[in-house]
Amino acid sequence: MVLGAGPASPVSGLLVKEVAELEANLPCTYKVHFPDPNKLHCFQLTVTPDEGYYQGGKFQFETEVPDAYNMVPPKVKCLTRIWHPNITETGEICLSLLREHSIDGTGWAPTRTLKDVVWGLNSLFTDLLNFDDPLNTEAAEHHL
Repeated sequence: MVLGAGPASPVSGLLVKEVAELEANLPCTYKVHFPDPNKLHCFQLTVTPDEGYYQGGKFQFETEVPDAYNMVPPKVKCLTRIWHPNITETGEICLSLLREHSIDGTGWAPTRTLKDVVWGLNSLFTDLLNFDDPLNTEAAEHHL
């Protein structure tokens, strides 16, 4: 299924704009890859942190933008097995801005963009490493 198949699709137009903005502002430690350039709703992101615990590692994420975007967040999964307090070994990610609803108001909002998602993923490797409320408790305990 191609997202926003019609030329007048608002999601399709929004994705074209956001992907252009994302590519123009991508940190040097990130690479974005579209397996099918005609399907902007499905892309891979490679993260190569240049600081912190994960410096020098290479981590792949798969992002899928749903039909209801930007009212709902994109779905992001880590394809690389990683020992991380906020990423399970099966690739689920604990990042508040990827939550449709959050108690503290830091979840997804229609004002957020794909660029926010990328910067959020970046922060998982730097300042948002969360040992207090981990998704992978074993990894958090090991890090501590």
